[in-house]
Amino acid sequence: MKNIMKLYLLSLIFIASPMIAMDGVAVIDMRTAVLSTQAAADAFKALEEDPDYSSNLEEAKSLQADRQAMAEKLQKDFETLSQEQIAEMQRDIQEKGQDLEFLAGKIQQAQEETAAKIFNETGPAMQKIIGELIAAKQIKVLLSKNESLLFSDPALDLTDDVTSMLDVAASEASSQSD
Repeated sequence: MKNIMKLYLLSLIFIASPMIAMDGVAVIDMRTAVLSTQAAADAFKALEEDPDYSSNLEEAKSLQADRQAMAEKLQKDFETLSQEQIAEMQRDIQEKGQDLEFLAGKIQQAQEETAAKIFNETGPAMQKIIGELIAAKQIKVLLSKNESLLFSDPALDLTDDVTSMLDVAASEASSQSD
């Protein structure tokens, strides 16, 4: 099995090395580029100030603290509690865990909806900016920076360039609308 993995890795290196050495190759993490913009920071700040979101977050923190305290009490008093008391405490801990999972799902859904809204709003500007960077830097191959990319030279990464240009485009758009 180890030999097969070595063979795959070696063949990947031979296949990928000409692409790495080739001029006109760049990588980008579009998610990071968009979510690092000032518009995204403002949108997530507004989300944190939303009463429903903030109450869900506070309730989740409270449930987590209660659950942790109950688990510590159960562990500390385990020898002196009856089987019935232990079962009841375990049931209470499990119920708080389920409530916590539900709230975490609501919080995550709100964050994902906010991120999707940001992507929808910045999509056309991002495509335009990426097109301009491709032309300006004479990029022939643009790779998505994700889990499948094993290595990339930071000099090839366009993520920060796209983020900066999105911020500039957003500030220009807001100044023109005023």
